[in-house]
Amino acid sequence: MEEVRMIDVGGKPPTRREAVAKGEIRMRPSTLAAIVEGRVPKGPVLHVAQVAGIMAAKATPRIVPLCHPLPLETVEVDIYPGEAAVEIEARVRTTASTGVEMEALTAVAAAALTVYDMCKGLDPEMTIDNVRLIMKSGGRSGTFRRPEAGSGGTPADPGRCGAQ
Repeated sequence: MEEVRMIDVGGKPPTRREAVAKGEIRMRPSTLAAIVEGRVPKGPVLHVAQVAGIMAAKATPRIVPLCHPLPLETVEVDIYPGEAAVEIEARVRTTASTGVEMEALTAVAAAALTVYDMCKGLDPEMTIDNVRLIMKSGGRSGTFRRPEAGSGGTPADPGRCGAQ
């Protein structure tokens, strides 16, 4: 049987690290309208999902077995209604010996799961799609930027819910 091990990052110098991840949860137009209009029985979906994303980023080492606990400097989760989906973007920063890609991805996934949980009574056919790393910087491997990322920013949208 192969051994499982956490990578030793003790010899790596701490550097400024940042990661951005995105994803969507697709739904019926009526479900999206209920979210935007505040008609979901469980409460303000976008705000609760935002808090869930932040909490999940902080809890990543408890969820993903081989992740290192990191001193996160900031977690920003922006959630906004798109045309047929709720779109989610998470940005995580730290100064450490390993990156924060998993924290950003976990934040997006947890926010999407929270939207699903809060709206499943209205639309059990919702789908969580395209959770992906958009950008990461810092460390020995340098910067990765998915071609779709452009500047890595979130599109301006008057309906979005942003955490600072």
